[in-house]
Amino acid sequence: MVITEVKDKKTKKEFLKVAREIYRNDPVWVCPLDNDIENVFNPAKNNFHQHGIITRWIAKDSSGNLTGRIAAFINNKKAHSYPQPTGGIGFFECINDQDTAFMLFNTAKEWLIKHNMQAMDGPVNFGENDTFWGLLTEGFTQPSYGMNYNPPYYKTLFESYGFYPLYQQITNHLDVNKPFPERFTKIAQWVIKKPGYTFEHLNIKEIDRFAADFMEIYNDAWKDFESFVPIDKQTIAEAFNKMKIIMDENLIWFAYINNEPASFVIILPDANQIIKPFRGKLGLIEKLKFLYYQWKGVSRMRAIVMGTKKAYQNHGLESAMFIKLKQYVLPLNQYKELELSWVGDFNDKMLAIHEATGAVFGKKHVTLRKIF
Repeated sequence: MVITEVKDKKTKKEFLKVAREIYRNDPVWVCPLDNDIENVFNPAKNNFHQHGIITRWIAKDSSGNLTGRIAAFINNKKAHSYPQPTGGIGFFECINDQDTAFMLFNTAKEWLIKHNMQAMDGPVNFGENDTFWGLLTEGFTQPSYGMNYNPPYYKTLFESYGFYPLYQQITNHLDVNKPFPERFTKIAQWVIKKPGYTFEHLNIKEIDRFAADFMEIYNDAWKDFESFVPIDKQTIAEAFNKMKIIMDENLIWFAYINNEPASFVIILPDANQIIKPFRGKLGLIEKLKFLYYQWKGVSRMRAIVMGTKKAYQNHGLESAMFIKLKQYVLPLNQYKELELSWVGDFNDKMLAIHEATGAVFGKKHVTLRKIF
């Protein structure tokens, strides 16, 4: 078995090819766009390179067949906020073979130790946790755009190596055409009518204003969570830029109290329903097809992230935004499902909102840690 660090065009292509080999016969898997993965490793596209380092490897057997891959990285803004300096691993793919998996894990571990790390989290991303994050352990159905998918046997490979769960991320599914529970609707309608409470969907022409509002709300909402690092303008700009191609302004809502940004929900049409046949490519032909299917429409949406300032939690703002959303979505007769993804098992308030909407369990991802 040979482990090779990815450093040239050939190994970059092989890194992408590993996943295609692993999922060759899996009808559920959707190949992520090659550009989305490569952008993580590109300093010009990912501002996390300004405060961190990343590398990656591929594995081949004695016959030269691709058998696995892994990336390792250090986010210096987070690495030293734990009891042990902690790096990350991600983009792990592997045949169902413990020796291959352990060799990949060991390679990442040795690199992290050389850079003074004492633990590693995985599978995570060298970026925000809304994409390429977590090990899928329940709900092996077609993933939505940006959500990790993997075979069930990965759980055994991670656990056998000594990874243990840090937290679980729950994804729930909401039937768009099913009425909200009566209590939920009453609260929402009451909130919408409150003096000083206003609700706006995103206006792409004012995207800088909404991006600033997003940052203000997000950094307040999550500031008390362990190891939280405030999001910066450049990261938000990159995220909003990536969303533009699939964004529907009427699916992204902000709530204000006396003109103060108070809450938001970011929802996108599920691009995976469009890109599944592309096999990771996005050339001219795929772009034309994308535009056609975008016009034709998709049937699933994904709620990427929700947030409410601490002072305004339990004010029913989320309920009101869901009502506003439904007022737009139902007449379209297009969307059938909203995926509410993914909420940490430590976030009781957000899980309660999911329950209040009538959503049902969809998937579970787990973030794990290995202490050296």
